[in-house]
Amino acid sequence: MDGETKALLDCLENQRGHVVGILDGLSSEALHQPMLPSGWTSLGLVNHLALDVERFWFRQVVSAETFDLDPDGDAASAWVVSPDTPPEEVFDRYRQEVEEANAIVAATPLDAEPRAWPDFFGEWRLADLRAVILHVIAETACHAGHLDAARELIDGRTWLTLT
Repeated sequence: MDGETKALLDCLENQRGHVVGILDGLSSEALHQPMLPSGWTSLGLVNHLALDVERFWFRQVVSAETFDLDPDGDAASAWVVSPDTPPEEVFDRYRQEVEEANAIVAATPLDAEPRAWPDFFGEWRLADLRAVILHVIAETACHAGHLDAARELIDGRTWLTLT
């Protein structure tokens, strides 16, 4: 792996670690607790990162893997995690998608164009794997910040006090 790819993956790994780390030690009840009037939960946000971010950008866009991202036909369904779903199932899904994404990144040149691009984006397009990784870093970091706020609302803990 070249130096630039490693640097990008290291940055992304730091954000992924933040996502998982800020939620460490929370009960299943806390992870399923709605945090905003929209009803999103910390666990739902991790599920969104697994399916709509890691799986979508790396497996579908970069590698052109075909599968139904949303079997229910509802774009928001990844955000909804049943109260019966054990948190470890969602965290395992996230870790698996991260592993798959890392393998794709390791096997793909940074300047490779996406192999598939969904029509729903219209004219907007990311040029190459490098741009995809940067986009995923930004999205993961943004959601890590959401989870920071959620954790502080749940029990007052902050990322700096957890690490």
